[in-house]
Amino acid sequence: MSATEFSGIAERRIEDANLVRGVAALTRERIERVVKAVTRGEAGARLAVYHETCMRCGMCADACHYCISHDGDPTYSPVGKMEQTMWKLLRTGGRVDPDDIYGMAQIAYTECNLCRRCVHYCPVGIDTGYVMSLVRRICHRLGVVPLYIQDTAHSHSGTMNQMWVKDDEWIDSLVWQEDEARGEIPTLRIPFDKEGADFLYSVIAPEPKFRTQLIYQAAVIFDQAGVDWTMPSSPGWDNSDMCMFTGDYEMMGRLKRCHFEMAQKLKVRRIVMGECGHAFRSVYDVGNRWLGWKNHPVPIVHSVEFFWELLTEGRIRLAKKFEEPVTIHDPCNIIRGRGLMDKLREVTHALCSNVVEMSPTREHNLCCCAGGGVINCGPPFKGVRLAGNKAKADQLAATGVHTVVAPCHNCHGGLEDIIHHYKLGMHTKFLGDLIYDCMEKPGAA
Repeated sequence: MSATEFSGIAERRIEDANLVRGVAALTRERIERVVKAVTRGEAGARLAVYHETCMRCGMCADACHYCISHDGDPTYSPVGKMEQTMWKLLRTGGRVDPDDIYGMAQIAYTECNLCRRCVHYCPVGIDTGYVMSLVRRICHRLGVVPLYIQDTAHSHSGTMNQMWVKDDEWIDSLVWQEDEARGEIPTLRIPFDKEGADFLYSVIAPEPKFRTQLIYQAAVIFDQAGVDWTMPSSPGWDNSDMCMFTGDYEMMGRLKRCHFEMAQKLKVRRIVMGECGHAFRSVYDVGNRWLGWKNHPVPIVHSVEFFWELLTEGRIRLAKKFEEPVTIHDPCNIIRGRGLMDKLREVTHALCSNVVEMSPTREHNLCCCAGGGVINCGPPFKGVRLAGNKAKADQLAATGVHTVVAPCHNCHGGLEDIIHHYKLGMHTKFLGDLIYDCMEKPGAA
């Protein structure tokens, strides 16, 4: 494909009701005012250094799954996306047309997963994910956010969880799963609001909404491992955070404060998070910094690390191993963001007899194309995700296996979509699925 054949964002515009409505209310004066407020009042030196040191060399292009999947189209490259958005805003001082904001929002929310793989390819370490987050912040303050992800942000505001789960529904879900699990482990309890427990187990709202079996499995694992744990009954139990991805940092701060204060109220020693990547990013790396906290008020552990502890200490003993060949997907927020690649492999190898690594792997593994809030932008942009992640589909197919281990909810959603679209004949598993299937259960009826 020649350079003249590449299309820009104007040629691939997708209709979204909230983007249309938001842009219709904009004026050039308001855009300029908000752009300056964010770039000068919130971003500061970090953005200025990135802008002044970006050489437009294009070495980041090979890092981006969108660019790779579109035959190297430079408009999908990290530098191409920054050039069409933030660099243009800085170059013009925010004096752009409302229609320009539509295209910038579409790029920032649906063509960048904030996966930060490109940081490893940039000679000067520019964090495109940070720059795109600032573009989203501008779009949020302008009221130009895709409809579906804005709805999840509204849910956070109204209920303190992203799935409009009511307080009694949350408790009912836990009681229901405890009742189900007692059919297998008669003495099992899901302890509510236990003060002074060793850890509080927190999950994301899709678990009580769509994946309740994960709560069941976690309860069995913790019960049979003999650990001291609790789950909260009050708002703050959902550790997910779509507000971080829409750019609503004020609401993000409220969510994180609520989560940590709930744990402090229960006087737990630490918080163990379920198998979710973006929630860990919000609690561990972003939300706490927005609140100005030097350290986390309560220590945070991702379940990959916690499962590694349970296996290493002999609290989980295995009755068998998973015999089918598996491959490992590396979620960006806990691998590039936390460095859990070794512990993920130690846990997976302990559970599985035959592990086939993808290529590339670990911190260089390709993104699932669902994270960063992209999958939450909904059906209008599903085709963007599927076309933008052909590279991942090719990578999965090359392993020759049928099972993908992925300790992240968004990764499951993104991988399952491309598995079905590209007819790969594969399926995904959480670590909790494997542990539950393979562990000894001495308390079973």
